[in-house]
Amino acid sequence: MNILVICTGNSCRSQMMHGYLKNFLPDAVIYSAGIETHGVNPNAIYYMKEDGIDISAHTSNLIDEFMQITFDHIISVCDHAKESCPVFPSKAKQHHYNFSDPSKAAGTKEVIGDAFRITRDQIKAFARGFSFGVE
Repeated sequence: MNILVICTGNSCRSQMMHGYLKNFLPDAVIYSAGIETHGVNPNAIYYMKEDGIDISAHTSNLIDEFMQITFDHIISVCDHAKESCPVFPSKAKQHHYNFSDPSKAAGTKEVIGDAFRITRDQIKAFARGFSFGVE
């Protein structure tokens, strides 16, 4: 099974979803990409590792890199990506949830950490539910 997760910059939310889906669906091939590439957010790496998921080897990729792959599922994790995503030449099932962007959080380390943990935990719950629905 091929799954694509898309977000605006492929730096945070899509990377987190990628990590959790790979954990919950180890036999699936998971890809993540963005409309743009912003690099993998260091806080996303840190707060995922805090929950036992290592995404430090992930790369930030453009959607165009995966246009020739036939996907079974495409998951958009922000409204901007859903609205801006190119049409894929496949019959992939589309899934969408607009997770808040923790990289936009400002303030103390605690405030930023809370934003990342909240989004991370929401993404984890979504990924867990998704994995039960496709197995």
